[in-house]
Amino acid sequence: MNTCMFDSKLLEYKKPFGAVPSGSFVTLRIYLPKNIAPERVSMILRADDRCDKEYPMELLEYTANENIYEVQFLPIEPKLYFYSFLYCTQGNCHTITSDAFQCGEVDTNSHWWQLTVYDHSMKTPQCFGKGIIYQIFPDRFCNSGTEKGPIPYGRSIRRDWGALPVFLPNEKGVFDCSDYFGGDLRGIESKLDYLQSLGVTCLYLNPIFEAHSNHRYNVANYKKIDPLLGTEEDFSSLCAAAKEHNIAVILDGVFNHTGSDSLYFNREGRYGEHVGAYRDSNSPYYPWYHFHEYPDNYDSWWGFETLPAVNETREDYLDFICRSEDSVIHHWMNAGASGFRLDVVDELPDVILDEINKAVKSHGEDCCVIGEVWEDASNKIAYSQRRRYLLGGQLDSVMNYPFRSCVLNYVRYGDSRQFLTTISSIVEHYPLPVLNCAMNPLSTHDTERALTALVGESSEGHDRPWQAQHHYLSMDDYESAIRMLKVAAVIQYFLPGIPSLYYGDEAGLSGYRDPFNRCCYPWGYENPDLVSWFQTLGQLRCSLGFLQHSDFTPLCVTSQICSFVRRMDERNQVFIVVNRTKDGAYFPIPKEFSGIEPLVLCGTYRPGLLSEYGALAFICCED
Repeated sequence: MNTCMFDSKLLEYKKPFGAVPSGSFVTLRIYLPKNIAPERVSMILRADDRCDKEYPMELLEYTANENIYEVQFLPIEPKLYFYSFLYCTQGNCHTITSDAFQCGEVDTNSHWWQLTVYDHSMKTPQCFGKGIIYQIFPDRFCNSGTEKGPIPYGRSIRRDWGALPVFLPNEKGVFDCSDYFGGDLRGIESKLDYLQSLGVTCLYLNPIFEAHSNHRYNVANYKKIDPLLGTEEDFSSLCAAAKEHNIAVILDGVFNHTGSDSLYFNREGRYGEHVGAYRDSNSPYYPWYHFHEYPDNYDSWWGFETLPAVNETREDYLDFICRSEDSVIHHWMNAGASGFRLDVVDELPDVILDEINKAVKSHGEDCCVIGEVWEDASNKIAYSQRRRYLLGGQLDSVMNYPFRSCVLNYVRYGDSRQFLTTISSIVEHYPLPVLNCAMNPLSTHDTERALTALVGESSEGHDRPWQAQHHYLSMDDYESAIRMLKVAAVIQYFLPGIPSLYYGDEAGLSGYRDPFNRCCYPWGYENPDLVSWFQTLGQLRCSLGFLQHSDFTPLCVTSQICSFVRRMDERNQVFIVVNRTKDGAYFPIPKEFSGIEPLVLCGTYRPGLLSEYGALAFICCED
């Protein structure tokens, strides 16, 4: 043996596992080969804003082949730390570090281990419930048939529910998202029984405020419901009815930019000649924006002139969004919302995240703030700044895109290494209160539909006409995708976090990215088998409430079989097995589950052998 032994994922080396609340002791142990015989062994702790601190390690015990050194320390402040080990012998010092795929080895130049220390007062908000999140793109979910009006000019009202959205530019060469199918808030309310049958305990709605595009990410009026969606009374009615179904409602907050066609900027003149920053430099909204040359040269989100960026640190903007009694946050929380999902959160400075969190939490600790983060949110660096999203006082949860990618890649390609690495890394890095409610999607409004991602040809390098031509899958591909989606959903529904179901995935919708992933829900033309499948899976998830607070232990992850245990205690645990291939596969059963008859979720099973595209759940539950 000539390597040092340390594995941050095992309690033998690090205790407790994963992120730790502030004020909790952390114990680290490292195993050094006998032939090293060091004069000094230390743990080096590093944070972005301070010098490295060295903690001497003491010889704890020794065996015939190795010496075991231990250190215990007490991190007081919520902060992201990184650590490595140091040993010195014969005047030479050596650093022991790690990378993402192996335990530490002497003299490597790879990464340090991460230690997330979060505010000990953090809790998982109960607004998520113990079921699933259901994401709705409001214009495309359900049209109640209620008379709409008055309809703002420039909109095309579609009468062909279920047809492809407009995907070609207009006569000016602009893709303006101006076609509307008329989905509305009353339509959502009319489907609450259906949503409850899916196990939904939280609704996440893409933007519902007045905005002059069908996606509504170009806000025109933060305090008004878009007229095609209904009224504020309709929103309050939806929230009240949802509450009766034990469903919370989360809104999409777009606070980094407004629309150019808005009350605040008004470039297009919709709101009058002397309203908005673009038309009047004396406008109260003028200081929100940064003009280089007034009025046509201004900062915008990623260079899109229709999305002028705001200065989120201005006191008057903070008052308007979250500080004043009738701020945007308080207005909609008072109307019935249970929290906000924050769009492009990487673009939002800490000050507004802190203030939004305070405003939301003033309505109850069980209200929530979710952030759109595409990477590991625990160590995210945005614009050269380390973010503190998950340390306390900012985000309760994030959209867990890393899980999405690794689950879909595993089911499609058998990428077991990436699957295990990604899942284990997130589980280790995220604070438990965040991990327990991480929003785990397989599809969203910004990604391909899961069915397409599982079998479709890559859309990279292809334009919208190509995507339209390949929107519908062949029958063979569709049948394969359905079987693969069932397997992917089992993994999704039993991983740490909250499963997030994008409207229509359960009905069999396919599609590439915007606008093809935003098609109408196919009422009356659903895939009934798939709907029934998601209803069964959702109700099972709801019945196993302990999953929200259970450990995750991977057991077998190969290119064919994935199995893991979710365990709260001996009386509340579940063993999940999936076979992602076209062939039957054998798998080992842990002894604590050997006497339990499995619940066959899909495929067929005989002792030890799971059929193609199969999934099993061995359940111990005291309820």
